[in-house]
Amino acid sequence: MDAAARLPLALYRRLDADPRHWQIIALSGLFAFSYSTSSFGADPLALAYAFTGAMLAQALGTGMLNLRAQKQLTGGFEWKSALITALGVTILLRAADPWIWFAAAFTGIALKFLIRIKGKHIFNPGCIGIVAMMLLLGRDAWVSPGQWGQTPLIAGYALALAALTLSSAKRLDIALGFLGTFAAILFARAVWLGDPMAIPLHQMASGSLLIFAFFMITDPRSTPDSRTGRLLFAMAVAGLTAWFMIGPNLRGAPLMALAALAVLTPVLDHILPARRFAWTRTQPHTHPTPPHPAYTPALIIPWGTKETRSHET
Repeated sequence: MDAAARLPLALYRRLDADPRHWQIIALSGLFAFSYSTSSFGADPLALAYAFTGAMLAQALGTGMLNLRAQKQLTGGFEWKSALITALGVTILLRAADPWIWFAAAFTGIALKFLIRIKGKHIFNPGCIGIVAMMLLLGRDAWVSPGQWGQTPLIAGYALALAALTLSSAKRLDIALGFLGTFAAILFARAVWLGDPMAIPLHQMASGSLLIFAFFMITDPRSTPDSRTGRLLFAMAVAGLTAWFMIGPNLRGAPLMALAALAVLTPVLDHILPARRFAWTRTQPHTHPTPPHPAYTPALIIPWGTKETRSHET
């Protein structure tokens, strides 16, 4: 196989080595679609503010950790995670002033470094950043459930790219668990009250709900490590989301529910321990046999001299 024929496979393997590559591609596509099809969609200026805030917080947090570990300040700078947070904040959050996108992204990334349990952050950065702005600023920051419209095209686009993303991260279970439980609650309530099925179908056809389900609750670094734990977590978040929508009628109900129940992650990890997720896939470590040197200078003894032994330290 020549180099040109191997290029697509090599590119796919390069992208698939880190699930964040697929997330960046998918979220970038959703951002472009929102910007080009809606007057109230995502805005490049908002993305610039969110990007600056996320990168600044990531740089400060990375430098702080490296300083405590006495390492190079810029070592291990995770720009991919910061970019994903900036894109998610820009797509979902609507604000009265541009600085709010900066503050949301900065707050989300900062809390990722400041609030950790056993080295694992419990809040999804994009989620907690948006929720913090909504709670602190009231009407100046909000999430619009219908900003994507109801077209099947957007739903299919989000689902297809999300499925590709989550197949690498192995987190499709939590997305389906959340959507399945949430749908079951809405349809059961409609049957109980005698409401037409158009009501729960309309509630499920929100583009922002799909983005939350496939790109936020599925964050492998802030959700339980075990599959059973993830399913229990998804059911709990879905139940609280439904209650927030049916009872207080909160905007951004899924985000509020995820932020409120984030403390369940370390609890479920303790009860149902499993291997912790890592973004990049490491190859099995092998210890190659070192080649035998042609000669060992320490063993070459001049002719006619006595051998002396040195004490090892």
